[in-house]
Amino acid sequence: MPGSFAGIATTTTFEDFMFDLTLENARIAVIGLGYVGLPLAVEFGKSRSVVGYDINEARIAALAAGRDSTLEVAQEELGQAVHLRFTSEHRALGDCNTFIVTVPTPIDRHKRPDLTPLIKASEAIGRVLKRGDIVIYESTVYPGATEEDCVPVLEHCSGLRFNEDFFAGYSPERINPGDKLHRLPTITKVTSGSTPRAADFVDALYASIITAGTHKAPSIRVAEAAKVIENTQRDLNIALINELAVIFNRMGIDTEAVLQAAGTKWNFLPFRPGLVGGHCIGVDPYYLTHKAEAIGYHPQIILAGRRLNDGMGAYVAGQLVKEMLRRRIHVNGARVLVMGLAFKENCPDLRNTRVVDIVSELQEFGIGVDVYDPWVDAEEAGHEYGIAPVASPEVGVYDGIVLAVAHDAFREIGATGLRSFGREGHVLYDLKYLLPAGDSDVRL
Repeated sequence: MPGSFAGIATTTTFEDFMFDLTLENARIAVIGLGYVGLPLAVEFGKSRSVVGYDINEARIAALAAGRDSTLEVAQEELGQAVHLRFTSEHRALGDCNTFIVTVPTPIDRHKRPDLTPLIKASEAIGRVLKRGDIVIYESTVYPGATEEDCVPVLEHCSGLRFNEDFFAGYSPERINPGDKLHRLPTITKVTSGSTPRAADFVDALYASIITAGTHKAPSIRVAEAAKVIENTQRDLNIALINELAVIFNRMGIDTEAVLQAAGTKWNFLPFRPGLVGGHCIGVDPYYLTHKAEAIGYHPQIILAGRRLNDGMGAYVAGQLVKEMLRRRIHVNGARVLVMGLAFKENCPDLRNTRVVDIVSELQEFGIGVDVYDPWVDAEEAGHEYGIAPVASPEVGVYDGIVLAVAHDAFREIGATGLRSFGREGHVLYDLKYLLPAGDSDVRL
């Protein structure tokens, strides 16, 4: 029996008779107000009623006062979301019927998926879930996680039946922290739902705020898989370039010069070597490999790329130490300045930063390490990594300087300014090709 939603023809199933949500009666709750959830809540809050929920009361208080510590949403834009209210009170979710989950999905110290935030968010929703509601997940997961891991929690906590009493959707986040060009509305959104009408609703809901358009995947599992391979592909491409950098360094060839020459071919991909951290590229492949191993397949290429990228911090530290030894700098007791701690340039995001690998490896050599990053919150750095960033570098005291993050502020200091932090005969390591060739002593 044919049905329709927002002008899109569908094939109606038995479960679809129970689905009666429309854009007009949707009352949205966004669960988790970090880098992903806040821009989403703000965008929806410009035109419809939205509850922005987070268990971090300090975060809620700051947002209510118009301050976003992630710097993803400006105070002016927060003010434009006139229909958005922030809360940490669970009972505020009870009036909502459309729940969007945007909590983190990290890995543990054994590099296994940690679904704890996702399960806790599902439990919180399950306690207020009603007949006819829909739960849409945006958090990055392995294929099958929504229906195999999250839905059973919703059923258990609510006493309701999936695809009869409530429905689910999946629309993977594509937020790029610090990127002011590619924003939520200008990035194509992949959508999916647990029944045809649910899928149509999810697609229409996002289409109401995404100017770049949407792509409706045929199933939740397809949408989950699409997200997890986006960053796996980038991870492998960077791993290849990292391996090439190691090879070229041994040959005495400038990697950046090679990449510039190769980049003159129209279809050469412009990846650069470096540390691979952050909430996506350094994490998502482990979700995919975890699922692959669970079904009896041991991935080889993906894990090889992960091993190589995870080892780059130690490699950089080793290169710096070798150059210090060549210059007869006594390593044990030396002082090194690491410029940058955020996982990428021009943003305060510390999640899964691999700069900490350089710091810990240098400390293993008995080197005293100062970390300087004007973008990051010192309290967060201390809490997450036990690192206390310096307020400003000392002048003329460092035996080594590592440009680890390509902040514009570091570029503006320039080679002369950067070298003023070092002692006579120090080593300047430009990990990010921030300086012109010849202005540094070592490059990746």
